Amino acid sequence: MSEETKSALDIARDEAQEKATAVNKSRTGIGTRQVVGATRGKNPQIITYEQWDDSQPDTLPKTIEAFVEHTKIEAPTLLNFAIRGQNDALYEAASDPLAEFVVPSWPAEVQSTFRQAVRNYARGLQMTLDEAVGTIRPGFVKKFGE
Repeated sequence: MSEETKSALDIARDEAQEKATAVNKSRTGIGTRQVVGATRGKNPQIITYEQWDDSQPDTLPKTIEAFVEHTKIEAPTLLNFAIRGQNDALYEAASDPLAEFVVPSWPAEVQSTFRQAVRNYARGLQMTLDEAVGTIRPGFVKKFGE
């Protein structure tokens, strides 16, 4: 996309991303990194904020104690985070239409591949997820176990 066809929001996002990338290059060790996002609502504004980068495991604390030491978060706030985080994880698991077909002992990458394969197969052949699972799951079970 040329600069002429970019919106003001896209230009602001690109500029903010360049700055965040430069800041993050200077950071090492455990800690948050700058990310670029947008406010919610009708007229979004580009924002830069701190967030844990789970794509870089070396930047994440390895224990609750290390997390608390780094963030200085008090116990009531930490408990609130834990409850909200688990609620989100429980909802995500419960609302996943393929959860009942995924074998928990499969490695995370295999589980993700299974979900993608079923969704793509169902969409491509215009069938239900249950029909696609009936075709695909036996191969995964044979390869990775029940």
